[in-house]
Amino acid sequence: MKKLLFGVGILGCLGCSAREATVHTTNSLPVVWEVTEGLQSPESAYLDEPSGHLFVSNVGEGGATAKDGGGYIAKLAPDGRMLEPKWVTGLNAPKGLRSHDGTLWVSDIDRLVAIDIAEAAVRETVEVEGAEFLNDVAIDERGAVYVSDMLANKIYVYKDGELSLWSEGDSLESPNGLLVHGDRMVVAAWGSGIQDDFGTETAGRLFELNLDGKGKKLITPDPAGNFDGVEAIGDKDYVVSDWYAGKVYFVKPDGTLELLLSLPRGAADLGYLSEQRLLVVPQMLENKVTAFALPDEEN
Repeated sequence: MKKLLFGVGILGCLGCSAREATVHTTNSLPVVWEVTEGLQSPESAYLDEPSGHLFVSNVGEGGATAKDGGGYIAKLAPDGRMLEPKWVTGLNAPKGLRSHDGTLWVSDIDRLVAIDIAEAAVRETVEVEGAEFLNDVAIDERGAVYVSDMLANKIYVYKDGELSLWSEGDSLESPNGLLVHGDRMVVAAWGSGIQDDFGTETAGRLFELNLDGKGKKLITPDPAGNFDGVEAIGDKDYVVSDWYAGKVYFVKPDGTLELLLSLPRGAADLGYLSEQRLLVVPQMLENKVTAFALPDEEN
């Protein structure tokens, strides 16, 4: 296992490889709301549409690999009002979030945690033996739960009460963000050849896999960043965050990147509120979550 230099202030690489993709710059997006209350190293933002609540995972003070019980989930309204800063506590360093059928699934270093949304209570914990650094969570329409292990170049699936290895290998490019979009899995990769300081020999790309874990298809053809969160905007477009660079990009179907936001380092696993066309970006090292307005589709 690689030496981990993680802490509250260190999650990305300290010496990343040069960005090789062509990037077109656009104007920064307007801020709609911003929250700092009750947040400590927020990592992921996700809207559970049935409940209407926005959930934010907080790593806490101990850092991204600390098994200290200091991590928690905050509950917000979609307009940014803080409802319960510590809605569910007792986690370690929670990161990726996704929900299905009343359950919020959370990655927590080396386990998946299932939270009953109505009861605000943990109802199941799935240990992932040998996991090094579980990161993002995705769920398909049948309720299968996928979770990435960035350091181990693996993606697991938990289905029908059984955990199994779904995909593995260097071709995953250190998978961070996951998103089931239609019949494909979209992967936001951190990059290949992670060093002790979390620099990478080669930056990551955005790509798709079939839902059998095979059939890799590049979305961004060139190495482009240390990618973290990914969300779909419509049928063919995506937004993706680069944690280390603090950038948020719009990704066109041809793989072209447009720079939407230039933020401080730590732009983490972003969420998308489609009805309001808001990007909700956890700024992990700033201890805040910011919602930005996307332009109307016709623009």
